[in-house]
Amino acid sequence: MELLVNKLISSILQILLFAAIPFIWWAVSSRKQTSFWNWIGLKKIGEVKGKSLYVWTGAIIVGFLLLSLLILPLVSDTAASEFNGLGIAALPAALVYAFFNTALPEEIIFRGFLLKRCSAKLGFPIGNAIQSLVFGLMHGVMFFAITGALTALLIIIFTGAIGWFMGMINEKKANGSILPSWLIHGIANTFSAFMAMFLIL
Repeated sequence: MELLVNKLISSILQILLFAAIPFIWWAVSSRKQTSFWNWIGLKKIGEVKGKSLYVWTGAIIVGFLLLSLLILPLVSDTAASEFNGLGIAALPAALVYAFFNTALPEEIIFRGFLLKRCSAKLGFPIGNAIQSLVFGLMHGVMFFAITGALTALLIIIFTGAIGWFMGMINEKKANGSILPSWLIHGIANTFSAFMAMFLIL
């Protein structure tokens, strides 16, 4: 129970922290044009044509999970390590961690803010490349001292590629909503936590 409460408090603080710069930017530049939630893409997906959104989302989830099986054994200490060996009792805290402590704040800052602002100025291909590179670097650099340069580079490439696909799905398949990437990101983080909970890797 204590772990769950800690994750809930941490999630609220993390969301507020990661949303602060986007909120200030919106308040200064776009407050009169649209709501903050619409501006960062935390909105309904709306009408989609065909099943391509669902096919892409499913494919990215499967790809993310398969690549995680290759990357996770290379990293001994991840954000999910706090769940090591705790078993099913840690599931509520792990879900809060996966969807609200990590996935939502990161989706707000990377796909909701950075991608949309860069795309508005530089076009979608360059904006998506920038956000995916920064997303990959953020994940890889933190492991550089622990894993060494080669593994850190693999993590940068892996997370950067996933970030690129999530940006593409949001903007090209989901009418600018960050809900698909939040779902993908949350499921991937749940998978990592699950592996830690049962010491599978």
